[in-house]
Amino acid sequence: MIKKVEIFKENSFNDKSLSRLIVHDSSDFKIINFNFKAGQDLPIHSHNIDGQLSIVVLEGKGEFLGKDNAMFPANLGDILISDIREPHGIRAITDMRVLVTIAPPI
Repeated sequence: MIKKVEIFKENSFNDKSLSRLIVHDSSDFKIINFNFKAGQDLPIHSHNIDGQLSIVVLEGKGEFLGKDNAMFPANLGDILISDIREPHGIRAITDMRVLVTIAPPI
């Protein structure tokens, strides 16, 4: 199977809340595109399952959030990789697009 998704065309920004597009969902992994306006966030959370996630910054600037309120700069091209059980979140400083991959999917 080959699948092409133009996330910049299919998912826009929303002034009221982050915008989410499920790019792919299978038994092997899930890919989600989140778009944040400056100041929006995905609060720190975790999932009680085994697996890993990656968060790739496609556009903009923000912060990756972690355990004990740790913050890591999130700039264009940066990738955060984490066990899915570890607390994680994102805060946008500028308008920001990220691509999240979760394996196995939740």
